[in-house]
Amino acid sequence: MTLVLAHRGANREAPENTLAAFRRALELGADGVELDLRRTVDDALVVAHDGVNRAGVVTDVTRAAYHAHVPDVPLLDAALDACEGHVVNVEIKNSPGDAGFDPEDRISELLVELLEARGFADQVLVSSFHLPSIDRVHHLAPEVPTGHLVVRGDLDVAIDVAAARGHRAIHPAFTLLTREHVARAHELGLAINVWTVNDRAELAFAFDAGVDAVITDVPGDAISARSERSARGSPAGTGPGAG
Repeated sequence: MTLVLAHRGANREAPENTLAAFRRALELGADGVELDLRRTVDDALVVAHDGVNRAGVVTDVTRAAYHAHVPDVPLLDAALDACEGHVVNVEIKNSPGDAGFDPEDRISELLVELLEARGFADQVLVSSFHLPSIDRVHHLAPEVPTGHLVVRGDLDVAIDVAAARGHRAIHPAFTLLTREHVARAHELGLAINVWTVNDRAELAFAFDAGVDAVITDVPGDAISARSERSARGSPAGTGPGAG
């Protein structure tokens, strides 16, 4: 079955990357959520998309200072608690050009430590645009599924690179997706999880193409579209960390 993952939670019904958004997505029937991860200067893992917000540069402030300025943004621990029993796609935000970029990828180490302490390796899929970040996770904890996010360029090349490096998934922007890419990824043992798919026609194409997961801002619509196509016997993927 192609999974439906709510992009930053049900972000059209509650503030994105908040516990309210995650809980609402699950109420709507989503199989899980996608969220963004950054770290503070004192190594707290916070769920935040932007490297700079009301608190300043996230990697330059303490957890306490961050919470004082952005109280509705949870720590990863709380997000995992809210989504227990569901898939959580954790996107590591640490790329060259980001405010506070850390070339040592300390965030990847902290994430692995947390997942191992919680025993969440089979619930979480870790993705990033920054290939070294997921390479680091894979090196430290090969049992944790990892996926490479791709927004431009040759998707066939990206699929080959992800497979060669031992990752379990490729996460292309919908604009890159073709049925041939889905077949190629599956041939190499990779799941293919596409983002951000909101339009009904795009959802229909993704489901029919047999992607493993759609990451969407409209989880309720996606669940409905999936149900309609399932009733007609459409193809299905194998989950966000297949391989």
